[in-house]
Amino acid sequence: MLTKRIIPCLDIDRGRVVKGVSFVDIRDAGDPAELAALYDREGADELVFLDITASSDERDIMVDVVKQVSEQVFIPLTVGGGMRSVDDVRRMLEAGADKVSLNTAAVTNPQLVKDSSSFFGSQCIVVAIDYKRIESKDLSVQTDSSEIGIDGASQWEVYTHGGRNSTGIDALKWAKRVENLGAGELLITSMDADGQLSGYDLDYTSQCSRSVSIPVIASGGVGSLEHLYEGIHYGKADAVLAASIFHFGNYSISEAKQYLASKGIPMRLANTK
Repeated sequence: MLTKRIIPCLDIDRGRVVKGVSFVDIRDAGDPAELAALYDREGADELVFLDITASSDERDIMVDVVKQVSEQVFIPLTVGGGMRSVDDVRRMLEAGADKVSLNTAAVTNPQLVKDSSSFFGSQCIVVAIDYKRIESKDLSVQTDSSEIGIDGASQWEVYTHGGRNSTGIDALKWAKRVENLGAGELLITSMDADGQLSGYDLDYTSQCSRSVSIPVIASGGVGSLEHLYEGIHYGKADAVLAASIFHFGNYSISEAKQYLASKGIPMRLANTK
């Protein structure tokens, strides 16, 4: 059985790690290089770095931060935020990222997913899906593409630009579409659950995991080690991502791995450094 992964997420805003609640009420959480080195020592399987304001502020990708971090850590590094072209993807991979995460750019230009995966390989391309549950009164939202648009059966809507813009795109249909375009992995984040510490959105996570054949990373809402277990066991996620519980010292990576292993989840229990 394949081992499951624990992935700390570092949301970056102007060079600092930050954490919010449902994508607002942002507070500082530390230096990205220092936190990355800590998580590497503790045995994290991967790291995700997301520049949460690059797209909304129309800023360039954070090449310098990635170079600095990649020189200090020796685990896979996924980086997202502000990438708008195949050349941006190339620059980020050359800076030291192992994978890139496309969100806003994937929605704006789906061909970027196909071109990037064709050029660099699908294993390098992660599509991030930020979504909210749809209230019944909002089901009139439409999109130009009937293939992925919201209809009466839709339950979740995709958001872009760091959660600022609604799209009218059904989140389950979008997951399947980007898989077909060549994405090698999905990073799904519930904006409703984000920072609430009440657990993942297991309904969407499980439906998404079952609807695609590529790995799914669950994100948004972890407040306890039990939530990590639920994301894997009930949500059928291949990896679980968390921020607050690690950034603010509630739990260590090693504690999380020992807990999951005790619950029968296959984990890589490497010695910490």
